[in-house]
Amino acid sequence: MEYANILLKPVISEKATMVKDAANQVVFFVHPAANKIEIAKAVEKAFSVTVKGVRVVKHKSLARSRMGRVTGRIPGYKKAYVTLAQGDKIEFFEGV
Repeated sequence: MEYANILLKPVISEKATMVKDAANQVVFFVHPAANKIEIAKAVEKAFSVTVKGVRVVKHKSLARSRMGRVTGRIPGYKKAYVTLAQGDKIEFFEGV
């Protein structure tokens, strides 16, 4: 798998911002077939930083129902919490 296809987009939320400030971690939505090693190499190549560790969270797709009838599905996703080396930083929306 190519590194450009592994990182889909960064997660911008309150929790992701708190983790970034507290533990020097960055959160990304990643391709469902990507593993930790591929994610670490993709982040290092894309942002020129050193990765110390990667944690992965998978969220299953869920059936959405209304009044007992199934109306659709909520898509599943995979997130990666990437821990950066001390002194390294990835800035997405700094100064906005």
